[in-house]
Amino acid sequence: MAALANVLSLPSIAVSITPELTVHFSQLPILIAGVVTGPVGGMMTGAVGGLYMSFTRIPFIVGGLAILGLATGLFGKKMRPFLAGILGWLVQAPYVAITDYVWASVSLHRTPQAAWAFVASIMAVLTVEAVISAALVEIIARYLKRTRITQQISSDQIG
Repeated sequence: MAALANVLSLPSIAVSITPELTVHFSQLPILIAGVVTGPVGGMMTGAVGGLYMSFTRIPFIVGGLAILGLATGLFGKKMRPFLAGILGWLVQAPYVAITDYVWASVSLHRTPQAAWAFVASIMAVLTVEAVISAALVEIIARYLKRTRITQQISSDQIG
């Protein structure tokens, strides 16, 4: 799942929704891992799944994706996969807003107003991506449970 998250973060894999909105699905395997394997598996998938982007663009993304996987895994124990994914994003969002603001201000040398505008646009895109990914996780998790793949994954983790 972590390797898939890295591949899905490649710019060439992104999907154009409109000329102004391009989304990627690197969160999808992280959400799946959190829902299927729990908080530790989600956190590890998020941390390793963010390595490509951390080396090529944003060094602190590993922490944010680890938070996403951890939170989704925690919520996934008690809630439907869709809600777990959305709530996981809401837990991750403050980290993203703060670190992206610092990155835009320091590394990109933007004024505070320009940095917040930049962060707002990123947050909007990430929210769209989280909603789409959470909806897909709802479908995928249902399939995995029906085919009993999740039981096999859980047995493999224990044994």
